Amino acid sequence: MEKTELFTEQKKLKAPNGMAVLIINTLVIIASIFGVIIGAGKGEAGSGLGILLAVASSVLGFIVCPILYAGLKVLKPNEALVLTLFGKYHGTLEGAGFYFVNPFVSAVNPTKVTTAEAAQKQKQHTDKTEKTDTAAGKAVSLKVMTLNNDRQKVNDKLGNPIEIGVVVIWRVVNAAKAVFNVDNYIEFLSIQADSSLRNIVRLYPYDIWNEDESADELSLRGSSQEVAKKLRDELQTKVGDAGLEIVETRITHLAYSPEIAAAMLQRQQASAIIDARKLIVEGAVGMVQMALTKLSENHIVELDDERKAQMVSNLLVVLCGNKEAQPIVNSGSIY
Repeated sequence: MEKTELFTEQKKLKAPNGMAVLIINTLVIIASIFGVIIGAGKGEAGSGLGILLAVASSVLGFIVCPILYAGLKVLKPNEALVLTLFGKYHGTLEGAGFYFVNPFVSAVNPTKVTTAEAAQKQKQHTDKTEKTDTAAGKAVSLKVMTLNNDRQKVNDKLGNPIEIGVVVIWRVVNAAKAVFNVDNYIEFLSIQADSSLRNIVRLYPYDIWNEDESADELSLRGSSQEVAKKLRDELQTKVGDAGLEIVETRITHLAYSPEIAAAMLQRQQASAIIDARKLIVEGAVGMVQMALTKLSENHIVELDDERKAQMVSNLLVVLCGNKEAQPIVNSGSIY
């Protein structure tokens, strides 16, 4: 199958001031009206020159000059017009202002549809809204825009189903590429964002449970900024030929899927309890060791191995127990 040739160059038009053309064109129409009146008067007098003047004024004032009005274009800040002339690319008009271009050119923007086309697509896709930019008419918006797709259910590196949502901050940097290289550059960006998100999420686990063995591994929950940066880089490589620039990507939603959320919550709670118990035991052992050392150094009491074992057991029960210890006074001897 033959590969589609991509549009690569953008030609920027240098259009004259539209206000000057508007004034001159209006004055010519007024002059043509007077020319028709004068020529008609002379024509009634039998002058062939008067008839010629009336015909020329009529053609100029009522046919040519009204057509020139079609070449007047108004652009707002951060907007561009991609113009074609009889099906061929004519140039791109950028910059806020009032311009005059060839009246036979037509602006192209695949995201903008007519009212009839919009109604037809609404009947075919009742669950989706048409993606379009905010520029007026057929202009292409060059502003920084935000794309917020629906949340997706994706399996992470460990195969756990998760729900994730991202927001993509983007803009058009080459209006001609955006118009001619893809059918609808906003829908194209949306599809590529979903695809890139799935590819990136499959590379990382949702969370790292054993930090000792995977200290250098990234996770979706703990390294969201790094993951978002990798998503931005991959997405940029896919939409570069469409004349789009990805400014930033951010993860807006991240959670386990409902079917495993309860089990994963129990796992997180168990892991937190184990970590807390480890910390308590380590602290208790240190305190017992310190107590035995102080008793021995200060010669407060001499303990044999059996008494040390009993003391260690009692201290660990007191320090590691969930409830307050109930003291028992022993008035006799353990022997």
